[in-house]
Amino acid sequence: MINNTMIDSVINFGSTDSVAGRFDYLWGDEGGVPVVIASGWTTDPDYLAALVHPRLRPTTIGRAGNPIIDDAVQAYSGGELTAIDAITVRQRSGPFVEAAWDALRKTAPGEPATYTRLAADSGRPDAVRAAAYACARNATALFVPCHRIIRRDGGLGGFRYGLAVKRILRAHESSR
Repeated sequence: MINNTMIDSVINFGSTDSVAGRFDYLWGDEGGVPVVIASGWTTDPDYLAALVHPRLRPTTIGRAGNPIIDDAVQAYSGGELTAIDAITVRQRSGPFVEAAWDALRKTAPGEPATYTRLAADSGRPDAVRAAAYACARNATALFVPCHRIIRRDGGLGGFRYGLAVKRILRAHESSR
């Protein structure tokens, strides 16, 4: 389940290599556990911060990576596709979008999943557009794997970091 409580207002900006290139993330610490509040393929911490719900948005961004997050991303990139599942994320939205983010975290790598299935897995089979909206609002790319969702006709749909990155991630997961 995605926890949506506030974490420390001082957040760090970290960076590591991934199968799709440089991967950046905003993270905080909760009792020694790293918590990601935004992530993606960008070099701009302010871009990531703008994706964060206002109640979770940091007031200060430091520059420090986290070895637990780095190791999970690198293990994923090396073929351990479930390594990213252990990373705690924090996002906030309405009940359906949060349910969709929870469902995304349960979507198996390498298996085709559609927006229609995501809507059903989120408890509202008729809410296909809302499921697509949940993917578009996802601030924690990779850890909440919206890249695993495609259109019913097999098209990729969209992806905040571009279809080239989505293709790389899907090919990486399909080859395992």
